[in-house]
Amino acid sequence: MRMLRIAHISDTHITGESAYKSYAYDLIVNEINRLDFDFVIHTGDVTNQGLREEYERATYELGKIEKPLVVLPGNHDVRNVGYKLFEEMIGPLNGVYEFRDGVVIWVDSTIPDLSDGRIGGHKFRWLRRRLEEYSDRKFKLVAAHHHLVPLPDTGRERNVLYNAGDLLGLLLLHDVNIYTCGHKHVPNVYRVEDLIVDNAGCTSCKKTRRGDVNSYNIITLHDDGRVEVRIRRVTGEEKSAWYKPLRPKIFIPRGKRLLRIVQMSESNVSDRIYFRRKVLENAIRIINERLKPNLVIHNGDLVDMGIERYYERAIEFYEKVRAEKLIVPGHNDITYLGYDLFLEYFGEPETFEFGGFAFLPVISAQYETPIGVVGRIGQKKIAKWLEEYRESFTVVIMHHNIIPVPRSRELGFLEDAGDVLRVLTEGRANLVLTGHGGNTFGVKVEGTPIVNAGSISWELHRNPFGNSFNLIDVYEDMIVAFEVQATWGTRRLIGLWKIKEALKS
Repeated sequence: MRMLRIAHISDTHITGESAYKSYAYDLIVNEINRLDFDFVIHTGDVTNQGLREEYERATYELGKIEKPLVVLPGNHDVRNVGYKLFEEMIGPLNGVYEFRDGVVIWVDSTIPDLSDGRIGGHKFRWLRRRLEEYSDRKFKLVAAHHHLVPLPDTGRERNVLYNAGDLLGLLLLHDVNIYTCGHKHVPNVYRVEDLIVDNAGCTSCKKTRRGDVNSYNIITLHDDGRVEVRIRRVTGEEKSAWYKPLRPKIFIPRGKRLLRIVQMSESNVSDRIYFRRKVLENAIRIINERLKPNLVIHNGDLVDMGIERYYERAIEFYEKVRAEKLIVPGHNDITYLGYDLFLEYFGEPETFEFGGFAFLPVISAQYETPIGVVGRIGQKKIAKWLEEYRESFTVVIMHHNIIPVPRSRELGFLEDAGDVLRVLTEGRANLVLTGHGGNTFGVKVEGTPIVNAGSISWELHRNPFGNSFNLIDVYEDMIVAFEVQATWGTRRLIGLWKIKEALKS
């Protein structure tokens, strides 16, 4: 069976010092030259400060690689107007590399003199046109410097692409096989639906995290569509992940429906003109009379501000919901006196079980800031809970989104999102429900579907579908999630996810 092998290196941070010598770099390059790689991708931060003397040294070091080489810029490369030197001495900032059965499209995600990333309007449209142009290729790889989804072991979440949600949506829409990147000096591989997100660690920089060592990734593309990604450290330690393309991609539930959840967020009850009272009333009527769920979950921002009269109005609305309710606070809910008022009106969210299902509410909101945190103690609590209830179908509920949401500027709203995501995926949470960002989105990361709710009744949202809530049906063999338009009740499919081990009714 034919296969193609790619070496993925990143974050060399080459300096211009005459005494510069990296044994890790030479070790990895010699191994790449010796083994049967078809080409090499360097996903940026070639240099440390973007200075001419660094670029001069970098061209010498890159010249040691005896395989075809794709190099793209990182945030360190564009410091000190280094993007000019990159084009002059290394190559184009954006481009296309064609190979047998596939293509690599690389795009500059840097912002001069900032560590943050963005694939702005012109580059985003350029990338979309390239994906349309090469839509017939079996393997489509997109490369950029900045990470796409939160990573574990990186400290506080930051420097993700500002428009990561839009980019993730674009890649999924065009059936991209692999998104390859660097930036955070942590090697990691996630599967997001059928997209493999391949993060390389640092090839030769001393700034590794968690006491790690230098490494590079090996991507192997098989003719039958399978992909293997190996993280290879200079110590010889390897970690491998295999991925088969999803077949088929559309499923039909075959078992009995066991649970129906209505998921909502950002009602932002208030007396401001942005609160759409009639829309919320209509949504509650649809829920009670037509959908009749087993459970209604509100993922936070019940009220616009934590003041008593807003809570009094909110309780009037939500007392009309006939189903059992589970409500977690959002950042708006605990402003001013909101923390105490939330407990007074809605009570402390508590873990409970329901017919083979277990629900864990997680409070991620903090006082007076939209930035959330679960914390190390909270992460341990989630991990312990998932282990305790692993015989049940586990649902984790929180306000802040873990996966970037389209049409919103990603600012690391959950500051420990990378570590939380790892806890949830490694603990094999069956479903995660979030509600921050004003837009609906759902994806499966590894084996865990993550569904974000848009705004049910707040005019200032980011959803072209309008104010909405989600309808999630859990069958014996499948999870089916719809978005329901809050005014008309029309539905839009969010996702279909098979359950590996069928549930028993």
